[in-house]
Amino acid sequence: MTTAGRVIGPARLDVIVEDITTLDVDAIINAANESLLGGGGVDGAIHRAAGPQLLAECRALKGCATGDARITGGYRLLARHVIHTVGPVWRGGWSGEDKLLASCYRSAIALAQAHNLQSIAFPAISTGVYRFPAADAARIAVTTVIDALREAPSVSQVLFCCFSNDSARLHRQALLEIPRARAQ
Repeated sequence: MTTAGRVIGPARLDVIVEDITTLDVDAIINAANESLLGGGGVDGAIHRAAGPQLLAECRALKGCATGDARITGGYRLLARHVIHTVGPVWRGGWSGEDKLLASCYRSAIALAQAHNLQSIAFPAISTGVYRFPAADAARIAVTTVIDALREAPSVSQVLFCCFSNDSARLHRQALLEIPRARAQ
């Protein structure tokens, strides 16, 4: 696992290339679909690794709107919780995709704070089959997380857990480009 990070206020932000299902953190964030019942990509991997209890708990939640988030147990994962958030499908940028993606990160951070979680890990939400442009998604992820951390004093570590070196490079670049005033 290679990291490249930055301390932002009381929190440390790191970028890693790793299998998110193997992380020992308070919560991993799942890039879910609206049903919360599993799917492809990171969503399917999390459901397979967590086991059938996760699916049972997700069924009881009865879905989640795009941009919102829900929390469940982690079951067979090392992570104690899974925060499920539904990212937007890219439709060319004219359907509020940026705002919906930012809402995913804000909602997940708010749930982490509400449950007094200290360490969380995000995948690159919406950049797989939902086709959100990766560079834009990384910029939105980093800037939104930094802004949301102002209201989340319990969160002391945020990992951007990327699926590829290219995705990690974009997240590292976004971290480096944050104006100092915004990061304070």
